[in-house]
Amino acid sequence: MPSSGHRLRDVEHHPLLTENDSYDSSSSSSSEADVADRVWFIRDGCGMICAVMTWLLVVYADFVVTFVMLLPSKDFWYSVVNGVVFNCLAVLALSSHLRTMLTDPGAVPKGNATKEYMESLQLKPGEVIYKCPKCCCIKPERAHHCSICKRCIRKMDHHCPWVNNCVGEKNQRFFVLFTMYIALSSVHALILCGLQFISCVRGQWTECSDFSPPITVILLIFLCLEGLLFFTFTAVMFGTQIHSICNDETEIERLKSEKPTWERRLRWEGMKSVFGGPPSLLWMNPFVGFRFRRLQTRPRKGGPEFSV
Repeated sequence: MPSSGHRLRDVEHHPLLTENDSYDSSSSSSSEADVADRVWFIRDGCGMICAVMTWLLVVYADFVVTFVMLLPSKDFWYSVVNGVVFNCLAVLALSSHLRTMLTDPGAVPKGNATKEYMESLQLKPGEVIYKCPKCCCIKPERAHHCSICKRCIRKMDHHCPWVNNCVGEKNQRFFVLFTMYIALSSVHALILCGLQFISCVRGQWTECSDFSPPITVILLIFLCLEGLLFFTFTAVMFGTQIHSICNDETEIERLKSEKPTWERRLRWEGMKSVFGGPPSLLWMNPFVGFRFRRLQTRPRKGGPEFSV
């Protein structure tokens, strides 16, 4: 577009959409207008299986903790306190998982590389903008294309199959909470398993559980293995996420060694930008900003996501 004086960079040199192209800008604008009323979900087979496995493993851990270790205990307050703590951590972890999975991570509107949109940007002469040839959108700074979501995601950190979604600008907070609560519940489960083993050995496996000793041992061993694996994975992810937030650098930017062209928000400023507002207990609450959304079926073309 030489008349506007700016340059459009495109790796595959795709032209801007014209009025005769197949993309319907009116339908896009209407769909973007009610984006707040939609629930984001990615129809990826591997991601959905991993998400279901995550829930099943948490439910299994809750079953073993509740029915194998706490309910048979003769110490009433020991059972009540640990049961409330573990189940609260499990609920917060699964709620954070749902918020991460069902929240738009910051997808750039698909097919917005139109002449009308270019003119509305009021670009300066010589200014360079980038267009994604895969989803035909104008890529904002720090946006990257996800081959699974089929969209460009703002401040994309990575695509995590365990939450069946990208971790990006709008859902990174929930992903951090998910890893934190899974790590805490894993530590709690490991401590309870250790105490249960000690109690069973002292009682010679007679009254430590309502299940038979072999079944009890198998259930506890599987829970220990699950707790160790979950704690190792989520603790590492939690640490890398906090490090990335404090350095205002996504994992993709770090791996590509991209030089920052933006003004970095370091440490507390970065934390505030992700979690919102000054430090408070609300940072730990995955329900902040939650509201029920109306259910609606919307067929979409050219991407694996759908809205409900």
